[in-house]
Amino acid sequence: MLLSPTPQRILATLFPLLQSAAAYACRIQAQIQAQPDKGNMPNFFAAALSDADLSIQTLVEVALLGVFPEVRFFGEEYEQSFNTPYFRSIELGANLDDDYLVTLDPIDGTRFYLDGHSNFQIILAVLDAVKYQAVLAISPAKGEYFYSFHGQGTRQGTLDQPLEACQPLQLSPPPATVLLGVGMQHLAERLQDQFTVISIAQDYGADTAIPNVNGILSGELSAAVLAAGNWIDGGAIAFLAQEAGCWVSDLQGDPLPPLRNCKDKRFQGIIIATSPLEHQQILEAIRSTTS
Repeated sequence: MLLSPTPQRILATLFPLLQSAAAYACRIQAQIQAQPDKGNMPNFFAAALSDADLSIQTLVEVALLGVFPEVRFFGEEYEQSFNTPYFRSIELGANLDDDYLVTLDPIDGTRFYLDGHSNFQIILAVLDAVKYQAVLAISPAKGEYFYSFHGQGTRQGTLDQPLEACQPLQLSPPPATVLLGVGMQHLAERLQDQFTVISIAQDYGADTAIPNVNGILSGELSAAVLAAGNWIDGGAIAFLAQEAGCWVSDLQGDPLPPLRNCKDKRFQGIIIATSPLEHQQILEAIRSTTS
């Protein structure tokens, strides 16, 4: 049965499949096979690719093409997918009314996943030409997920709960810990007096687990700074954080631009903070390193 695509219908249709995908990802993690690294990627983390990435993306693609064949779809592994040619487009539409782009990061944190850590995610988003309309972020190994529709706050639940059973996310005061994404490690010295600083580029190792950006939602982090917020992952988590009451901006302190003004499906830097004071401290650190 074909349905008119709305953010609510898209999430309701795909969530049961993603529950199965989450169980699959956990079940095979210990035996997972890495695919050859993706070429021309900016760093070690972005280049990682696994069988699970390809399998979960295929699952979502089949469901979308069967139920919402007119929807636009961009999955992280679109270049390896057999289904990309069958979608209407991998780009944003020009209209705001029912012309949605669905995005998917099938395994966000593939390097973490391949190294056996629990801080990987499955992230699905529904976008129009200007903004996120919905985001669903699943943490399979932790058995939890977060989701939001635009303007409706962020909700959280366990993976055995349906969407309608989730409760509003209440952010409790987290430890003063900031996560610096790849390319932002130069801020560490400026921030170490105010925060415990975790730098992905400097502190991560195959035997060393660190929080991902989703730590903002789970209470592990009070802030995160990203050099580039891809729509499929960092940008999507920023949307969930903002809906939960966090302060979100670009690296100059301005609101994130409309999606149609972005290039290469990413924001040019994102700050996420759980308080205005921490947001200001990070802005000051950035300005001091660029002045």
